[in-house]
Amino acid sequence: MELEPPIAPQMPTERIHHGDIVVDPYEWLRDKSDPAVIAHLEAENAYTEQETSHLATLRQQIFDEIKSRTLETDLSVPVRQGQWWYYTRTFEGKQYGVHCRAPISGPDDWAPPTITEGDDGLIGEQVLLDDNAEAEGHDFYSLGSFDVSDDGSLLLYGVDVEGDERYTLRIRKLGEVAEDHPAASVEIGDDLPDVIEGTGHGALFSPDGRWVFYTTVDEAWRPDTVWRHAVGSDSSAGVSVFHEPDERFFVGAGLTRSRKYLVIELGSNTTSEAWTLDAENPEGEFTVVWPRREGVEYEIEHAVVDGEQRLLIVHNDQAPNFELVSVSADDPQGERRVLMAHRDDIRLEGVDAFSDHIVVEYRRDGLTRVAIATSGERKLREIDFDEPLFTAGVGSNPEWHQPVVRLGYTSFVTPSTVYDYVIDTGELRMLKRQPVLGGYDPSLFEQRREWAEADDGTMIPISLVYRADLVTPGTPAPMLLYGYGSYEHSIDPGFSVARLSLLDRGMIFAIAHVRGGGELGRHWYEQGKLMHKKNTFLDFIACAQHLIDEDYTTPDRLVAEGRSAGGLLMGAIANKAPGLFAGILAGVPFVDALTTILDPSLPLTVIEWEEWGDPLHSPEAYAYMKSYSPYENVREQQYPRILAVTSLNDTRVYYVEPAKWVAKLRTVGADALLKTEMAAGHGGVSGRYRAWEERAFDYAWIIDVAGAHPSGEGREVMASETSLA
Repeated sequence: MELEPPIAPQMPTERIHHGDIVVDPYEWLRDKSDPAVIAHLEAENAYTEQETSHLATLRQQIFDEIKSRTLETDLSVPVRQGQWWYYTRTFEGKQYGVHCRAPISGPDDWAPPTITEGDDGLIGEQVLLDDNAEAEGHDFYSLGSFDVSDDGSLLLYGVDVEGDERYTLRIRKLGEVAEDHPAASVEIGDDLPDVIEGTGHGALFSPDGRWVFYTTVDEAWRPDTVWRHAVGSDSSAGVSVFHEPDERFFVGAGLTRSRKYLVIELGSNTTSEAWTLDAENPEGEFTVVWPRREGVEYEIEHAVVDGEQRLLIVHNDQAPNFELVSVSADDPQGERRVLMAHRDDIRLEGVDAFSDHIVVEYRRDGLTRVAIATSGERKLREIDFDEPLFTAGVGSNPEWHQPVVRLGYTSFVTPSTVYDYVIDTGELRMLKRQPVLGGYDPSLFEQRREWAEADDGTMIPISLVYRADLVTPGTPAPMLLYGYGSYEHSIDPGFSVARLSLLDRGMIFAIAHVRGGGELGRHWYEQGKLMHKKNTFLDFIACAQHLIDEDYTTPDRLVAEGRSAGGLLMGAIANKAPGLFAGILAGVPFVDALTTILDPSLPLTVIEWEEWGDPLHSPEAYAYMKSYSPYENVREQQYPRILAVTSLNDTRVYYVEPAKWVAKLRTVGADALLKTEMAAGHGGVSGRYRAWEERAFDYAWIIDVAGAHPSGEGREVMASETSLA
């Protein structure tokens, strides 16, 4: 029996703000404890499965392609910390990784060990945590904290098995401890009795391994309190060391790279503050570095300069693109020494300090950059890469005294690559490049940048990649255009094994670097937020129109995709320019933005006012948001095909937003599908095979909507068809 599109009953709910009366017929879908809501979501899933059943073979083919190209039994590049190399192994048939370590051979051992074919593991390998064993019996699994004590004897780990980003902390004994240590009576390999539930991610040990610092969240799921827990004590004996009442601020705890200072960091979308405590005295009182000032953001790092204890601070006080200064660790509010002055063409993003050098990360011309300065040089050496589009950044470098700096690198055509940069010689030593099985040939692919002109004359960058033997610029091809454009989050060029399944079918993949992101500096972000938010949508539309005008694609072959805040972008362009797209894929989409931002009792709402505006108290913000919020603006028109994917347990963007959106789209005759993962979080399902299945589902739908050749093996036919288009 063929299923009809599920029609959600209309149960009007009225709300009034600033004299505006809104009747919402689908707000009842918010209550997931209501069996009728679950029944509706399950009906939507059944209908989506029916409507995409013709793609089952293609989905399986794409999954098989991803699997066949992936080295399933593999080893991450080991990272040296203390007396051990730490790394993660994956095994064929296993959903999750296995966290391991092996001993270093001596103090001068800085060459990461490798496993050759036939080896069972590294010499002296110890398994610290097998995520597969921890996930057994659960539909979802996520590791939110993983920290080893400085002496290597204890492991702190936090696990979420619901998808709601609340973690249960446990402590495992890995080695011998002092006789007076609370873990002395516990067998190596066993967990201590300490069990702390409902924590945030990112818990850590104090350097002496006797204390744990962790965060908890308030009713709005905002990390608001930092706690200190004595290892071996009852969880109820934890001591609150910091509480932040301002609902705009998230709170986190960490250590400087030197491990000299414990740090509590607070941040809203526009303001930050840091507090420090000498790590040798973990029971002491934290002191503020710079008292918060509205609109001033900063982050700190500890360094020793000419024997003096200093704090390096990256900040935007009178420096929109941020600058780097040095202050006395004993008097951080005193004299500032400018180390890297503000520049309009560079967006400074971070600094890492080592015993005798610093590493700086920044953006220039829309691309990430890494530069290093030693204590002897005091002049930055930028590391050069020879591709036109790439992403480079600092990797894991836990040691204070290191002769090398671990870096990560990727591009659209270069798989993820790990390097060690040798400080003394400047050598860039490649340690590993992500294996791509099946004869991947990067020379077949071309990456390039285009620029689209927005309505206000601003030039918007677009990054593209395609197979040069299957796509000829000037001859339209099927295309996937991706966008985000919020929170100053940049979508940078990177390699994807799964994406090869699109490119091998003659599709072009493109990223529209729209305003609201951070690709071109802080001003790029400022021009795409608050009362300038519509620039994000207009920029994406301009990019789509440019790609059509330049004959890269046509409206009947162009699919758009965005996730989370990028899902709001998808909903907005569906309303504003439906004729430009054949289909729109919206993942965990923020499409009922006005309803959410009006309710401060909902998770994370208040902190979002600095990003979107405060429609609860500002009539102007209310009117502006209402004018673009996707759910509010669904109307009678011809929409492209729409697929909305969400997760029942997502705490960042509730499932109810896409559920309401699809229900409303159906009332105007739109071909809209809703797929709800019933055991997942904001990032989707857990486990790599499940993630591949999810991506194969998305890509099969995209290929179908874009009219690409369904078989990646039909390249000769596809190339011929493309040349005749």
